[in-house]
Amino acid sequence: MEDVVRKLSRRKFIGSSSALAAAGLGLPTQAALAQSAALLQDAAPDYIVTNARVFTSDNSIPSAEAFAVKGDRFLAVGSSDDIQGLAGRSTEIIDAEGMFVAPGFIDAHSHPSGAGVNELVQVNADLRSASSIAEALQERANATPQGQWVQAFKYDDTKLSEGRPLNRDDIDALVPNHPVVVRHRGGHTSVYNSMALGLAGVTSETQDPPGGRFYRDENGRLTGLVAGGARSVFNELIPSDSSREQRRDGVILISELMTQAGLTSVHQTGGSRNDMVAYQDARDAGGMRFRMYLFPRGRLFDDLVNAGVRTGMGDEVFRIGAVKFTADGSASERTMRMSEPYEGRPDDFGLLYMTEEEIHESVENAHRNDYQVAIHANGDVTINMVLDAYERVQTLWPKEDTRHRIEHCSLVNPEILTRIADLGVIPAPFYTYVHYHGNKWVDYGEERMRWMFAHKSFLDYGIPVAPASDYTPGPYEPMMA
Repeated sequence: MEDVVRKLSRRKFIGSSSALAAAGLGLPTQAALAQSAALLQDAAPDYIVTNARVFTSDNSIPSAEAFAVKGDRFLAVGSSDDIQGLAGRSTEIIDAEGMFVAPGFIDAHSHPSGAGVNELVQVNADLRSASSIAEALQERANATPQGQWVQAFKYDDTKLSEGRPLNRDDIDALVPNHPVVVRHRGGHTSVYNSMALGLAGVTSETQDPPGGRFYRDENGRLTGLVAGGARSVFNELIPSDSSREQRRDGVILISELMTQAGLTSVHQTGGSRNDMVAYQDARDAGGMRFRMYLFPRGRLFDDLVNAGVRTGMGDEVFRIGAVKFTADGSASERTMRMSEPYEGRPDDFGLLYMTEEEIHESVENAHRNDYQVAIHANGDVTINMVLDAYERVQTLWPKEDTRHRIEHCSLVNPEILTRIADLGVIPAPFYTYVHYHGNKWVDYGEERMRWMFAHKSFLDYGIPVAPASDYTPGPYEPMMA
């Protein structure tokens, strides 16, 4: 037997194993040598990893030293001696040198396609001062024809050394002749400069629309910060800043980054037509390194239903998931809708993007057309509205194993937890928000913080949890949790 034996650095080992996992690997639910014997009679493993600390996710065999891989499947796990005995002449044996190995992680709510292309075409505003952001915008503006939009993403108001949010004056000082939008990494607010406000016709007298807000200072002057549905007037003016090729390359880039972090399956929520094309183009180019479960955005629902598309269509690499709606604001941007006001803001209960009637109508249409439903609902008020809608459709049109979801499900209480458990609803809470956004929770107060991002409470109530990064709003690295 002429086994190929090599030792890998941690970086190379992670790259090798993540590529395997992204190709479809998953530890069998009953991983044992005896169960793999029939397979091994026909073909020896392609890879064997030995001398590892393997976490199997299988309670019957919780840990192991080694595993064998053939094609897109794990064949066996066990001791290094036993697994090495399965090697054939062409089997590559990898010595993990005691490293920890686990099955790939699943990110149950993320926005990778948009994040990937933004890395390629927009200004990265993940900087630590308002002045640094303005300088980065100025640099891009200097290379952009006057009057054309300059766009930035991944801004975070609480990370700035000035101790205050970015405002229109910061941008105007260095970029007065280009309309500018700086999007918060939370995804629900943006900062615009004066030229952008002027193009949109927004003035201090402009009224806040339902589900939106134009922020003003103590004198009633617009600060440039705009939330929720109030941004739609700007969105109509901003042209696409990416090509089909760039969107494909963005998927290739982000899939590489995510798999390097251990993510091998990702749920893309709020997917657009361009997103679907980008994933297919990346796959055709050989650049899809993770599995994708794509949640089409609600505005595409009628077209998809008329085309015969429904939840579950696809294959093991790309599959259509739930239809996704957004019912309230953001936890990280402090705009989610709650039953009690924000700390220090007695008139601010957050924003609702959908009425109760709209939630019921959307859920009914999707449920009756055999779609899984996923609704973004952060605050307790919104969560209860969504649960009411799920309870109604299951009462009137009962279905088995719908797995309707509440995206984020940030602020709960014992009553909400009981309802979720009774209805069989799946929450998808954030897994990196506490680490990254922890300094924002002062706006919620100590008592509410006890009931936010309640992973342990979900489990205590017997509720399956689908943890999520929500990237770019939260970092995607699962080990950060």
